[in-house]
Amino acid sequence: MPTNAALAETAALIGDPARAAMLAALLDGRALTAGELAAAAGVTAQTASGHLGRMTEAGLLAMERQGRHRYHRLATPAVARLIEGLLEVAAAAPRRAVATGPRDAALRQARTCYDHLAGRLAVAMADAMRARALIELTPDGGAVTPAGQDFLADLGIHATPARTRLFCRPCLDWSERRPHVAGVLGAALCSRCFELGWVRRRAGGRALEITPVGWAGFADAFGIAPEAVRG
Repeated sequence: MPTNAALAETAALIGDPARAAMLAALLDGRALTAGELAAAAGVTAQTASGHLGRMTEAGLLAMERQGRHRYHRLATPAVARLIEGLLEVAAAAPRRAVATGPRDAALRQARTCYDHLAGRLAVAMADAMRARALIELTPDGGAVTPAGQDFLADLGIHATPARTRLFCRPCLDWSERRPHVAGVLGAALCSRCFELGWVRRRAGGRALEITPVGWAGFADAFGIAPEAVRG
């Protein structure tokens, strides 16, 4: 298919409100059933099935079977970046210029952006690591310094480069409009924060709750004060 036609078809798929709602519901990196996605989009199960089939065929979604159940997830990190980028552009549109990013205070504080952390917490982590020269971020990519490698090892993170994905890259935060850390390193940081019990998912969305042990952990490891995240 010609590039322009493929672009138009992908844009048309995402542009449908129900399909857009399903894609946004999957931005937290989880795999959801057709029923759960139907509820997120406010459509019937039959309508949801048709939408899911079209998005899977177009390469936006991937489907996994587990027993009798079918689970749907975003097909690749590139799809997640596309959806997050569209949300960023939509928030910056003139008709919404009064407020940027999500209105939900919990989403602005801490959330998942596919497989990495976002919100004020993630931006504060990136700022702390840059200030301590643990990582270097440019508009096009990022790198971990030797001091950063020691820091990550002390935190229990042993991430390795991947062939198909940047190891460390900046991701412009949708609500804060400053970068947080994405790529393999961003995913590893997010996973480790869950393992340590520093964050946990809030019911019904991408928002994260920072636990009491998490506030202490972020303060000790990154020097992040609660008021810098709570806003």
